[in-house]
Amino acid sequence: MTSPIGPLILFVDDHYMYVLQDRAFAEARWEMPDEYSRGFDALARPLRMTGEPHQVTLELTGDDPAEADLRRLIADHYERFLHGQVPPQASDLPTLLAGLPLEDS
Repeated sequence: MTSPIGPLILFVDDHYMYVLQDRAFAEARWEMPDEYSRGFDALARPLRMTGEPHQVTLELTGDDPAEADLRRLIADHYERFLHGQVPPQASDLPTLLAGLPLEDS
């Protein structure tokens, strides 16, 4: 199986979304694996997070994309946390992901 392709889109238990540039950045930034709920790479392939606090690892769970799930979670994030803002309305996945706010610190 290949490595996840960035950006990575990660969700916590309350469905808050983080868009992180790549696997190395995400693994270095993420502190607590138990806060992770779901995640996807740039091809909408689901991710799993394993490890200990401050030592997490992200890996693909398979090669099959779950684009509909990713789009639903993105829309849910916008509805819950970004009141008045509309998620990117792109039909193709790369354009959709390019319109998401990237975490840079």
